[in-house]
Amino acid sequence: MSLKDKNILLGVCGSIAAYKIASLIRLLVKAEAHVQVVMTPDATQFITPLTLSTLSNNPVLVDYFNPKTGEWNNHVHLGLQSDLILIAPASANTIGKLANGLCDNLLAAVYLSAKCPVYLAPAMDLDMWQHAATRRNIALLASYGNIIIPPGNGELASGLVGEGRLAEPEDILSFLLEHSTTTLPLKGKRALVTAGPTYEAIDPVRFIGNHSSGKMGYAIAARLQRLGADVTLVSGPTSLKTPQNVTQIAVQSAAQMFEACEAEFQQADIIVMSAAVADYTPTVVADQKIKKKAEDFSIALKKTTDILATLGKEKREGQTLVGFALETNNELENAIDKLHRKNLDLIVLNSMQDKGAGFATDTNKITLIDRARNIHSYDLKSKEEVAKDICMHIIAHQTAL
Repeated sequence: MSLKDKNILLGVCGSIAAYKIASLIRLLVKAEAHVQVVMTPDATQFITPLTLSTLSNNPVLVDYFNPKTGEWNNHVHLGLQSDLILIAPASANTIGKLANGLCDNLLAAVYLSAKCPVYLAPAMDLDMWQHAATRRNIALLASYGNIIIPPGNGELASGLVGEGRLAEPEDILSFLLEHSTTTLPLKGKRALVTAGPTYEAIDPVRFIGNHSSGKMGYAIAARLQRLGADVTLVSGPTSLKTPQNVTQIAVQSAAQMFEACEAEFQQADIIVMSAAVADYTPTVVADQKIKKKAEDFSIALKKTTDILATLGKEKREGQTLVGFALETNNELENAIDKLHRKNLDLIVLNSMQDKGAGFATDTNKITLIDRARNIHSYDLKSKEEVAKDICMHIIAHQTAL
């Protein structure tokens, strides 16, 4: 498991062990993770935000609101954009708050908004660690699905010797590297994603195409890979870089995309068809460049294979098939009709009426609809954030199978 390009939110609580976090951040950054530090107010008494900001290359967040800049630190956004949350040192106070849903600081609010794995590395004195209340709170946190990084055994700040020491930074890093591979929700799953446009050749230099940039599909492929899936991306022509650890198959035409999808479909557990595939292709492709001679020029077209409908007919038990619908009118009706007609499990609706959504933008605004006609509408956000929303529903569907 690599931490490269992972978004790690590091929560730092009030503990003498906070001094070790400087070394931990250096290790995480060296592992090429993106580290965002959130401190409790008490933590700032043990190590300065300036130190941790310098090491993480990001501003350190402490409060909900920054009176100097007028900016609101959005706890929901912080929780949803994280690939994992690590709270270290996790004090007895913070452990008690999180176990019981108390929310009186930014870190606690982020925790309650998170959809990603949460790791806690406790640090406290021996008697505090052994207290029945602490043991209960640790058990509660574990029962919620949080992962506890066991404390070390040794000399404590009080002079006592025993359990309660914060695990060493190198041990915390090793724990993340070893443990996260087994806790990723899509570990062991295979995913097939299509993205971008198709180019339907007219002659050697001209084609019929569309304005799809591929950004949405690439963001979904990257997100599925981060969630543990083995991802194959079938992409039409784009200028985008292949996402890290994703296998890409480059195609040009709708026929080539269909062939690539057919070859991969049966082995895939998750299929997300986000490509903008041409509905029609020229009946005849000229061998030579067509010269401009006649005033009027017509091209005969024929239908391409409906890839999504074909895969819907071939879908087996255990697969999750996701389609997209870009609509200009009667959006919900058309999307629901497509969902059932093509045997999809989930459809992502885009409306051309929504500013900032659709082709070639960095943002998107979607509505997700499942087979039970549950409708989930989301605000305009970056395509990376939209990918997280889509993948959250994919995980839910896979879990229910």
